[in-house]
Amino acid sequence: MKRLLITLCKPLSFLPALCMMYLIFTFSAQTGEQSSALSLKATRTIVTVTNRILDRGWSDTEKSAKVEEYHYYVRKAAHMTEYCILSISLAIPLHVYGLGGFGLLLVAGTICVLFAAGDEYHQSFIGGRGPSPKDVCIDSIGAFIGIILTLFFSWIARGGKKRL
Repeated sequence: MKRLLITLCKPLSFLPALCMMYLIFTFSAQTGEQSSALSLKATRTIVTVTNRILDRGWSDTEKSAKVEEYHYYVRKAAHMTEYCILSISLAIPLHVYGLGGFGLLLVAGTICVLFAAGDEYHQSFIGGRGPSPKDVCIDSIGAFIGIILTLFFSWIARGGKKRL
């Protein structure tokens, strides 16, 4: 009975990855204006919190300048982060199925890179958006960071005794 339950539940371990793919697809379905407004809001929040926590004493004009200065980097960090999370949510169940080391890097990495390319293609149909090979590269870097983190923490969990 236990074995049957494990067999039935194993495929459900991919559910977080599917949810992350849906979330990424939903973000990509936003118009350029909506996407920019969301990332500007996030950037404003980051600048405001930074100003408060580090007690910078920035004026509203200085905060606005910081928002403009950091907006691009916040957008790219968001790309990298969402694909890092996607790759972790994909690499963990693949690792449970027995993939490790280079095989895990290859399979999970390929899925994430192909999804990133498809996502950028999807954006070409959205108003005010377009495909960006640069974003595919940024997404891929985030994905590979996530896979490497998964392998590293798996290695630590095993006491560092087995190969990644």
